[in-house]
Amino acid sequence: MTQKQIKEQAGRYIKYVEWSDEDRCFIGRCPEVFIGAVHGADEARVYAELCETVEEWIQLLCEDGSDVPEPLTGKKEFSGKFVLRVEPGLHKRLAAKAIASGDSLNTFCKKALVKA
Repeated sequence: MTQKQIKEQAGRYIKYVEWSDEDRCFIGRCPEVFIGAVHGADEARVYAELCETVEEWIQLLCEDGSDVPEPLTGKKEFSGKFVLRVEPGLHKRLAAKAIASGDSLNTFCKKALVKA
């Protein structure tokens, strides 16, 4: 893969930078490509470093002859539904909290996931 192709491929992956109260810095991740993270005090610099790191990972994968992961964006469609299995006790507690909040279990869980 040429450097231009690597840069184009890297641009297809979801990257995000968020503040971590625990670490007291910005954390940048691209979970589709690598498990780790980059961090720093400046959000824009963390994002720039994250983009460079994704490119480096893709280059290393290519050099090793490994498969480059398929990006979630573009090709894969999401229905908006997934099944989550939990232990019965948790299911019961979630149902009770949903009733108390005046929501269906689905709406209650969706709101909780949005906050995560």
